[in-house]
Amino acid sequence: MANEVLIGTRKGLFVIQRKLGLWRIERTSFSGAPVSMVLSDPRDGRWYAAVEHGHYGTKLHVSEDCGATWSEVACPAYPPKPEGTPDVLCPMRRKPVPWSLEKIWSLEAGGSSEPGTLWCGTIPGGLFRSADSGRTWELNRPLWDMPERGKWFGGGYDWPGIHSILVDPLDSQHLLISVSCGGVWETLDGGGAWRLVGQGLVADYMPPELAGDPAVQDPHRVVHCRAVPSRAWLQHHSGIFRSDDGGVTWHRMTSVKPDFGFVVVAHPTDPETAWFVPGIKDDERIPKDGAMSVWRTRDGGATFESLRFGLPQEHAYHLVYRHAMDVSPDGNTLVMGSTTGSLWVSDDGGDSWERISAELPPVYCVRMA
Repeated sequence: MANEVLIGTRKGLFVIQRKLGLWRIERTSFSGAPVSMVLSDPRDGRWYAAVEHGHYGTKLHVSEDCGATWSEVACPAYPPKPEGTPDVLCPMRRKPVPWSLEKIWSLEAGGSSEPGTLWCGTIPGGLFRSADSGRTWELNRPLWDMPERGKWFGGGYDWPGIHSILVDPLDSQHLLISVSCGGVWETLDGGGAWRLVGQGLVADYMPPELAGDPAVQDPHRVVHCRAVPSRAWLQHHSGIFRSDDGGVTWHRMTSVKPDFGFVVVAHPTDPETAWFVPGIKDDERIPKDGAMSVWRTRDGGATFESLRFGLPQEHAYHLVYRHAMDVSPDGNTLVMGSTTGSLWVSDDGGDSWERISAELPPVYCVRMA
């Protein structure tokens, strides 16, 4: 059962705790500053927070006492561009993709056999690795130098970015990452070599001859079942997809029309169960019919339930970002935050929801501690 959750928002980091069965906001940090990503490292208990300090740029902070105090560690930094290296032009903007950090978009712990190893995904599409708990970082050049990177382009942001990093709990050298917009990539040797996967994904917004190209897909979020990592889930601009081979091939769930949405959460131990939050895409990006709901499948995507009890059912304009929902290790507690500053908790797998706050800044990310 989860009892502590980190909430990264547009104006600071909030920590909620459950005491005597009641959830409440316990403390805040970095008041007024955007916190784009947080991580609670299960191996050593350290907390990490990526904080965007305005004119001072993005900084990475670590806490060894559950958020009571924070200290700054190194932030991933792009190396100088080698002289004579040609620019990579964004195919949509027709401008050179920058060699500089725009945003920390994902942060994940390495495997249990790799103490101190962290992975960081950034905009404009660079993947970084630290082997010393964030004291130093190195850009993964094999991925950055892939010729296919020339096809990547921005989705909601101007430049492409890595927002999902999956470390295989059975083999820490096996990673799956996803790029918006640049598809799904796999390495079997800890980042030494990469291959583009994602066969079966379909981007309905692309011209017909490019709709099935794995290199131009926009996987909004990719997750896997930790107990059965071969079962992966993907929320796509064109629907919900499931993989049974760890993300190499994908199947669109025909039990739901290809609704838009960002967030997907996989049950930690039950590969048949996952949660999604649908919305109306593109121009609106609000819940369908102005009513908030969470979709849950418990049969591998054959059917979906619409869970609404405790969620607003009229004049609701909440969007849930791709990192703004998480589930406890036992699969019972879900925490979800919205762009309008509402925070909900469910302690029964999504059957019912309780709003903890409607007064937060827009929520960027939610992580169980």
